[in-house]
Amino acid sequence: MVLPPYAELLGCSIDWVAGVPELVMPFGDHVMGWPGLLQGGAIAGLLEVAGIAALTHRLSQEGAARIKPVTVTTDYLRTGRDYPTRAVGIILRLGQRVANVEATAWQDDRDRPIATARMNYRILRG
Repeated sequence: MVLPPYAELLGCSIDWVAGVPELVMPFGDHVMGWPGLLQGGAIAGLLEVAGIAALTHRLSQEGAARIKPVTVTTDYLRTGRDYPTRAVGIILRLGQRVANVEATAWQDDRDRPIATARMNYRILRG
């Protein structure tokens, strides 16, 4: 799977968990806000990329499609610390031209997310 260039800037890699792409972003200077804390923009970017990964995986069976973000709404729930951060996207609705996706990011415990996002994407098929 090819992720957007921003995923590379964040240092993201993909772990396949039960056939679903789960993104992993390591902590480092490139994603640090205050010393020892994860920057909010990096969290939002990770969630957006997780949504794109979920859509890319689902649409890969249909052939070529371009995915363009329309809206991204992020809710910050906890402070991100100096640990690797994981995120996964869940497709809520996939139509011919629009997709609605929810993504969740966590660090040490998936049941204690640090942020969630709801995103709408435009799908350009063919």
